[in-house]
Parts: sequence; structure tokens; C-alpha cells
Amino acid sequence: MNDEIARQLREAAEAHRPDRARMLARVQRGMAGPAVRHRARPFARSGTRVALAGLAATGMLATGGLAVAAIVAHSSPPATVTAPATPSPTVSSPHPTSARPTPVAPAPATTPGSARPTPPATSPSPTAGESQNGPLWSAGSLDPGSTVYWTQSNLALKTTQPLTSLTIEIRIVQTGGVKITGTWQTLPSDDFTITTREADGMLVYRWVLKPGLTVPAASYEFAAQFNNGTGVRRASGDAYRVDAQGSGGSASVRGGFVPTR
Repeated sequence: MNDEIARQLREAAEAHRPDRARMLARVQRGMAGPAVRHRARPFARSGTRVALAGLAATGMLATGGLAVAAIVAHSSPPATVTAPATPSPTVSSPHPTSARPTPVAPAPATTPGSARPTPPATSPSPTAGESQNGPLWSAGSLDPGSTVYWTQSNLALKTTQPLTSLTIEIRIVQTGGVKITGTWQTLPSDDFTITTREADGMLVYRWVLKPGLTVPAASYEFAAQFNNGTGVRRASGDAYRVDAQGSGGSASVRGGFVPTR
């Protein structure tokens, strides 16, 4: 008898098609409101009917539970797991750094109309070795490289105009044993006729510009070299003279030689 009941229960469970919509509605009502107390069924007197009813109820509950679970699983949307968004690396632009301003010293305050006057350009005041005339300026000095045995007398000459004629003469006093050793100049030696001689107790050095040549406006230097001879020699009697001709006319300068030390 029990095998028969079990078979019928299995067949009933297999043939059972639960009303999913109705069961879902009941489940939703149960979840939304208070539980509804159902009226208890009258107690069945027959043991067989009670057993069959119990087995059937058990099968229905099992099947219904599976159905409800399936319905809930089917109707409920799947839980979505949102992964935390990986923040993309942010490239922050560096703040431009401005160069530190260089402190500027304030200009001295000036009163309008009281600009500092520019001192006028003046020629050096003549000394014992300097001279100025027209476009010519000259200065005579003893070269610092001179010794007690040898001397070089330097003549600095400046002209502010081109010269078409130029004659320079340096005279050195013969103090005993003085001898000519040479000449030197910043202009080309081929531009001049250069002569040296001894006459009337003097060593004479002479430069004469060759005809047709011109000396540009500039500064130049001429030098007379000689051995001092015996004893201590002084340049107090030595002298120079310059005669020139330019577009502005003739000019002459003369002077002596002063020690530079």
C-alpha cells in the first residue's frame, strides 16, 4: 500500500504544473502586508486520507518551494556588482614659474630742466713736452725702457686733418760719447725720407714725407734712439720740431722731452 502511495505521489508531483503568477502574487502580498491567518482544515478521520493528504501537501510544498525559488530567481533582476572605476591618471599641468625679477636700482631723481651738463671736451693742457697748433698736437717724452746706457726719445703726434706735407726733426745734445743707434715710427718708413747726422754738437734725426703722399688724420709716434755715452746724461737740452701743411693751411709744433718715471 505504501509503495502505491509513493508512486501516486511521484506521478502527482511530476504532473503538477504550479500557477507561477498566482504563487508570485501570493509571495509579494506576503512580503508587503501582515501575515494572513488561514482557517485550519477539519481533521480527517481516515488515517489513509490523512497520510495521503500529508504526503501530497509535502510534495506540493516542496514543488511549490522550488517553483517559488525559480520564479523569484527569474523575476528578480540579477545583482549588478559595480567595480570601482579606476581613476585615470590625471596629468596636472605644472604652474608656470616666472623668473624672479632682477632688482633694478632706482634712477636718481632729477629736477626738470636741471640736467647735468656735459663737461666740454678740452685738449690736455700743454706741459714742457707738449704743444698744440691748428690741427696738430704733440708731446715729447723719454721711453720707460731707457737705461743709463741707452735712450729712446718718443714724439707723439696727432693731426685732426689730413696732411699733404710733413717734416719732423728731433735734436739730441751731444754730451760726450752719444751715438745714433736708429729710428722708429708707426707710419711706413717707405713714406718718408729719413736721415740722421751729427752737426753743431747735436744729433739730428729727420723725417720728410715724400711728395704726392698724404698722412691721414690720426695719432702717430716717432722715436730717436742713441747710446748715452759716458756719465749721467740729462735730456734738458733735447728738443723736437714739427712743420706740416694741410687743407686748412700750415701748422707747426715744438717742445722737449720729459721723463716718464
